[in-house]
Amino acid sequence: MRVGVFTGGGDAPGLNAAICGLGRRLTAQGAELVGFRDGWRGLIEDQVFPLDGVNFQHLLTHGGTLLGSSGDNPYRHPERDVPKCLATVAKHKLDAVVAIGGEGTLGAADKLWTQHQLPIVGVPKTIDNDLSATDFTFGFFSAVEVVTRAMDDLRSTAESHSRVMVVECMGRHAGWITAYAGVAAGAEAILVPERPAHLEELCANLGKLRTAGARAAIVAVAEGCRVFEDGKCLSSMDKDEFGEFKTGGVADLLARKIQKRMGWESRAVVLAHLQRAGRPIAFDRIFALRLGAKAARLVLERRFGYMAALRAGEVIEVPLREAVAERKVLTGQFLDRYETFFLPISTP
Repeated sequence: MRVGVFTGGGDAPGLNAAICGLGRRLTAQGAELVGFRDGWRGLIEDQVFPLDGVNFQHLLTHGGTLLGSSGDNPYRHPERDVPKCLATVAKHKLDAVVAIGGEGTLGAADKLWTQHQLPIVGVPKTIDNDLSATDFTFGFFSAVEVVTRAMDDLRSTAESHSRVMVVECMGRHAGWITAYAGVAAGAEAILVPERPAHLEELCANLGKLRTAGARAAIVAVAEGCRVFEDGKCLSSMDKDEFGEFKTGGVADLLARKIQKRMGWESRAVVLAHLQRAGRPIAFDRIFALRLGAKAARLVLERRFGYMAALRAGEVIEVPLREAVAERKVLTGQFLDRYETFFLPISTP
């Protein structure tokens, strides 16, 4: 049995561990694993990455992805690129393909399965944790750990200089990283896409904290957060080539506005791709390993059109269509549970 594998979309800690889980299970059953470079681009352009002789067990400790990644998608130019993908699969006589990625990667996988019966299995990966069919995605908790430690470290310098530190986290549509890390680090304010932020309210509550004796404050903000001042949205409403609102810069904007309104010295820190970087924490290594092994089992059983997922602590399979049906965002229940971290802010 010959099986192709690629990693698509943004990189995430644990990608190599998922390849490890997949590779060890398949090779133990006598199957051959063939890698493709840089996500869907590898199948579109027939860029093979040989996996012969790879020490999969040692691979699981490393960050990034051995195979490389990209945001390419065959359905951006379906007339040209879908036939190329199918031709690559046929050329290499692949019995199955394993797609490791997030919403965009798995969405294309679902279309190729339903429209062309491409024998494909998915593994969920995104630090944004926004796939609804799985409780968590690997890479998420590693990103949360990076952000939490950064906020912990920033608090010490903020207190030394009596400053507000506005920390910008990844999260265009979903505020999972910002929320989890903000709560863990005891941030004074958490701003997420699921709940619009009003500058007047934020500054009023920061003012209460300062009056009560606070020397510093941490404001955790997701890059996709919409900020309003006097009823007007300050965030960029421009869209990128894919029709998504452009993100980035909200921390700098907030820091300048807070300092101007309050006279409280403020600094912006954009963590950006640091959240994706470094080695995965132990949980994500084991989690990704389990998902990769589950994908291998689905391939060996020839159960295609499914994605490995975590539900109530158990790794199960769900249809790819269910995996990409809707985006998972912070719920009202979550926001209410930690309401003191979100606006309005409670005073000490």
